[in-house]
Amino acid sequence: MGSPPARASGLLLVLLWIGGAWAQDGCLPPDRLQYAEPDENSSKMQSFPIGTEVSYVCRPGYMKIPGKSATRTCEDGFQWSPIEQFCTERKCNHPGELAHGFINVTDLTFGSKATFSCQKGFRLRGNAEISCVIKNKGVDWTGDPPFCERIPCEPPPKIANGHYTEAQSYAYQSTVTYTCDEVPKGTDPFSLIGPATIYCTFDTDLNGVWSGPPPECRVVKCDNPKVENGGKQAGFGPSYSYGDSVVFECNPGYFMIGPEVITCQEDNTWSPKPTCEKSACGAPAITHGVVVPVKSGYGAGESVQIRCNADCTFRDGTEEMAVTCQGENTWSSLQDCECGPKSSGFTPVINHGRVIDGQKPSYSEGDFVTIECYAGYTLHGEARIQYTGENRWVPGVPTCQLSAYITAIICVIVAVVVFLAAFWVYKKHCSQNGSYTVDESCKEACILKTNVPAEMEETAQMN
Repeated sequence: MGSPPARASGLLLVLLWIGGAWAQDGCLPPDRLQYAEPDENSSKMQSFPIGTEVSYVCRPGYMKIPGKSATRTCEDGFQWSPIEQFCTERKCNHPGELAHGFINVTDLTFGSKATFSCQKGFRLRGNAEISCVIKNKGVDWTGDPPFCERIPCEPPPKIANGHYTEAQSYAYQSTVTYTCDEVPKGTDPFSLIGPATIYCTFDTDLNGVWSGPPPECRVVKCDNPKVENGGKQAGFGPSYSYGDSVVFECNPGYFMIGPEVITCQEDNTWSPKPTCEKSACGAPAITHGVVVPVKSGYGAGESVQIRCNADCTFRDGTEEMAVTCQGENTWSSLQDCECGPKSSGFTPVINHGRVIDGQKPSYSEGDFVTIECYAGYTLHGEARIQYTGENRWVPGVPTCQLSAYITAIICVIVAVVVFLAAFWVYKKHCSQNGSYTVDESCKEACILKTNVPAEMEETAQMN
């Protein structure tokens, strides 16, 4: 049992609820829905008698779903009847395609957004993002879709004594090519210094810029180049201008320090400039191979590569090696190349046998063959042998010999043949008209007869 004050408070609450229920004579105003609200007439009422119907209207940004009821009824117990969702979000039209760009639209319903971006070399003109919002009792985008324009460049810079290919406009990936102006005959021509072609690209702010500065047109003249203890091999000419090249080689007994090709530079000088020094070694003589690089002379400590020709190698099987000039025309570790297979052989001869695997017209070291004997013969030795050069095989070429069983059969046959022949001689020389006479010529045959077993004699008499 609770205390007296607690019981009194509970009783008071029950009485107030009963009094309120007796005082209520209708339903309270219906709920406002997320997507709809009661119509204007119903919104002014505070109490609704049982049986009263209330109509809803869709909120802005929503529209009526066909076939769905938008009314509710005050029922017994002063409760509003349940209702299914009868309004749905309005949708904006798709923004459409964006030429040279991309559109990202997650949804088209009220409140959704569309974002825009452009391909490389294009930039966005207009809003990068628009939203689907309420407009004129409906929904629409907050702005028009943008467009992508190819990034433009200003006209390329002009140069003195030269010109470029002109166009009405210049945009991303446009190229221009510069050429120098022609000069009167007998006048030194202009040389184009720098890349002849530049192209339109863009910076981090998507502004059009040219790929680099334009070239220059200037008169460039280089003097006739000379290298002490050397001479020109290619590039002969009466005069030299920018970009011309000359190839030098050293005289016999000298080697070159630096590149053999020199080029006329924009400052009227040759670069790089080689020198020819007294050789410590001549070109190494190599059989069945080449020297890289090949020169008329080499300095002490200078190394070169020796490369063997096709199908040729050094003794250790390698095809390339480095040798170093040690002075006094001496090269370290210099070897000749050996060509062709190191050794070759022929298929081994196997009496009463054959090679069943690995047979070739000729053999190189390391090749294997497998041998088997004909029927009735037994292999003596290893069936698989390896070629080691100079017509030698390891562990040796095997032989094929008659098997013991066949040998035994042959011996038996020979013994039978000998016996029959001896018996025939005895019968022919030692018997006459069914009786036997013994003379000196057939004593040995008679002796043989006496040694024949009785059963064999009976067999012979039957014959």
